[in-house]
Amino acid sequence: MPAENPAALDFLLTRRSRPAKTLTSPVPGRETIQTLLTAAARTPDHGKLEPWRFLVLEKDALTRLADLVVTRGEATGIDPDKIKKARAQFGDADLAIAVISSPKPSDKIPQIEQVYSAGAVCLALLNAALAAGWGANWLSGWVSHDRTFVTDGLGLASHESVAGFIHIGTETNTPPERPRPDLESITTWVSA
Repeated sequence: MPAENPAALDFLLTRRSRPAKTLTSPVPGRETIQTLLTAAARTPDHGKLEPWRFLVLEKDALTRLADLVVTRGEATGIDPDKIKKARAQFGDADLAIAVISSPKPSDKIPQIEQVYSAGAVCLALLNAALAAGWGANWLSGWVSHDRTFVTDGLGLASHESVAGFIHIGTETNTPPERPRPDLESITTWVSA
């Protein structure tokens, strides 16, 4: 039998993301961020390709990206309310870490598995931040899929995409629990 870790299981059974708009300073320092990134990088990675990378976005970078949100939103005809919301995602934040899906050429590992690994990194980073006592939230939004925004704003190569923006900070309030999936309706037991 494997050794039990009740504290880790309890954390996973009760974890709750914190809305990014409720996060504020202080934010973790570089040493803590390094620890969180180390935990996230332990994600399953078929073929050990490391098909992802991190961009630690500090306040000045987030302010620059908030301005780019407005420019791109207006240029592409995005609804003004969506522009305002996306601008706040960056402009009101003090720290976010962009997890970049960066698939590697491989004859053995399908690209989709590499993209899944980047998504797993997002969840691992989110959980590491929460486990370390920080408030955290995984966001994406229309800007994540705007090629000009990710190229000009984040310097992504043509084969790269944003898996998620993990916002980390001090939570100002604890949100109420939200409804969770009904396991009976989404689980099928297959015995033969």
